[in-house]
Amino acid sequence: MISEHLALLRQTFFTILKYIMRPTTIITTDPQAGQDISVVGDNYRLILTGKETDGAFALIDMLIPPGGGPGPHAHAKFQESFYVLEGEIVVRSESATYVARKGSLVSIPQGGAIHSFKNESGSTAHILCMVVPSGLEEFFREAGEPAEYGKFLPAPEMNEEWLKKMEFLAKKYDQELFPPDYLDKK
Repeated sequence: MISEHLALLRQTFFTILKYIMRPTTIITTDPQAGQDISVVGDNYRLILTGKETDGAFALIDMLIPPGGGPGPHAHAKFQESFYVLEGEIVVRSESATYVARKGSLVSIPQGGAIHSFKNESGSTAHILCMVVPSGLEEFFREAGEPAEYGKFLPAPEMNEEWLKKMEFLAKKYDQELFPPDYLDKK
């Protein structure tokens, strides 16, 4: 009998705690809100960062010009998912190549799958990227430079100074970078 009362008391306690701890606010953003940055010639808007989501996730609006997209890389601590809003990107991994068109979803699980994506079409690709947990957006913030939304800055010159900066940031944010042709051999 006592164990039944303790179980009921415990259930009641956690029910009350759930309502006490329930969030009372929601997150909203206005159109065009967020920081705009240029990363390797692409245009990224940081819509939601870990600061707004308590580290749960980040949401990034990405515009990828023809020929744009990051080289082969991996990040074991993040799940990265892309939803293609307009255009298309070619996603490569060690096991597959996939053309993601409007309405496609690509999800790279945690664990460090080596992947890249590139816009091989003649028009801008527009994708929504969600990263779980947040943190990858901070890599983008440090690796990129401020830019106006929809305006593409030239890709940086990939000289020794730039490569050292990327290697430093990759290590800081638990990224692995691979040679540009790494997935071409797969």
